Amino acid sequence: MEEFGMISLLPPLLAIILAWWSREVLVSLFAGVFIGATILANFNPLTGFMRTVDTYMVNSLTDSWNVAILLFLLTLAGMVGIISRSGATQSVADFLAKKAKTARKAQIATWFMGLLIFFDDYANTLIVGNTMRSITDKLKVSREKLAYIVDCTAAPVTSMAFISTWIGYEMGLIQDAFTKLGMDQNIYTTFLQTVPYRFYSIFALVLVLFIAYLGKDYGPMYDAEVRARTEGKLLRDGATPMASEELTDMKVPEGKRLTWYDAFIPIISVIVITIVGLWYNGGGAEGATIRQAFGDADSSVVLLWASFGGTFVAGLLSLLKGVLSVEEIMEAWINGIKSLAIASAILVLAWSLGGVIEELGTANYIVSITKGVLPPFLVPTMMFVLPCIVAFATGTSWGANAIIMPLAIPMAVKLGAPLTPTIGAVLTGCVFGDHCSPISDTTIMSSTSSAADHIDHVKTQIPYAVTAALIAILVGFIPAGLGISAMITIPIGLVALFLTVNFLGKDVTSLSEDIAELDEGVVKTK
Repeated sequence: MEEFGMISLLPPLLAIILAWWSREVLVSLFAGVFIGATILANFNPLTGFMRTVDTYMVNSLTDSWNVAILLFLLTLAGMVGIISRSGATQSVADFLAKKAKTARKAQIATWFMGLLIFFDDYANTLIVGNTMRSITDKLKVSREKLAYIVDCTAAPVTSMAFISTWIGYEMGLIQDAFTKLGMDQNIYTTFLQTVPYRFYSIFALVLVLFIAYLGKDYGPMYDAEVRARTEGKLLRDGATPMASEELTDMKVPEGKRLTWYDAFIPIISVIVITIVGLWYNGGGAEGATIRQAFGDADSSVVLLWASFGGTFVAGLLSLLKGVLSVEEIMEAWINGIKSLAIASAILVLAWSLGGVIEELGTANYIVSITKGVLPPFLVPTMMFVLPCIVAFATGTSWGANAIIMPLAIPMAVKLGAPLTPTIGAVLTGCVFGDHCSPISDTTIMSSTSSAADHIDHVKTQIPYAVTAALIAILVGFIPAGLGISAMITIPIGLVALFLTVNFLGKDVTSLSEDIAELDEGVVKTK
């Protein structure tokens, strides 16, 4: 593969800067792909344009993983459309509103639901955002805040879960590096040992809880919350929510509708089918252990089974209970799919950009200019920053892991740096980069399921992500590099997080719409 050096940074940088400045993600991504394709075409813009369309965009949809994930997203959105059209989502909102009567409780409930759906980050974002959106809307929580909570309880949870769609991939990378170095260690044990050293993921999760519980915000998120609480504007003027009105404003049937627990039946079906499917697809029926099966399973295939299974359950439930006709079910399913039109286009372009920068050697260049001889104690910190940069530029956590892990483990061994914190740093650094990148797939899906403006979501989330990252470096990775146990540094980091929120945060519960309560479907203040 030809190396293009510094010029290889142009496509992702252009896409990110243009998206940030113009707020037009589709145009920005297309521009990034076009510039990259033009460079690869010896700077011929006409050939670059043709290759953008007929090669990189087409290739992104010939990858079986990408196609499966896209079908999963569209099908699950269709299932959500059926649930919404049947009135079940509204019933859930009415039920939970009786329990989560304040904005604070609604945010904590959203955070808790994010912890429960630990098996896959894609499923996590879509289910949590779509389920909780109507509740947070009625309690005047901004869409930016909902998207932040959804995003920060997806990859951080799934990447550390003992059983998830991530674990097999992460262990495979570690195993490959160990094999090349002639190291014989239990990979699953090594994986578990790295979990306490995922400082960013841990702190990002806890920061969400502190923000919600204390009722304090800072940075652009504070402005968004003030707007939502005082003006009732869930989105800023001129914002473009990632979900269309087909899903967010779907009419529910008058009179009879599904109950709140009916809404969870399709969702539970998705969870059960996913768990059983991972076990079956990974060889569980042939004698493989649960751990082995989850590690070997093709999660994209299993998620397809789950989304279609959940759709069938949702449609059958609505039909048998006499809430919707077959025609209404299909109409709701199609409207649900329509809601992901923009998000689907963004995903295709993001994948196309990934193909371009892979050919340009962007990631390899980033690694080459940032690596060097370091004191051993700084290796974990460096291996946190590197995957963050790669994930930010490429929009993919898994891609960043694949690029950096083969470099991180040999470097740690060679320099005598702490190995476990170094591995943990790589696996959490990519999550930080994803949280800051406007071209990250999980960040895009968080905006989608929350019906938030995508660039607004990224802008409001970055200050919180940076907060968790800085504390992770100062309190976590640097001390870990010096041999200090995570059992000592994590409590210190949590205290630092708490004090930071108290110091920087401004109270949003004292606004005119504070302590908003939902009583019989009407928002009122005490």
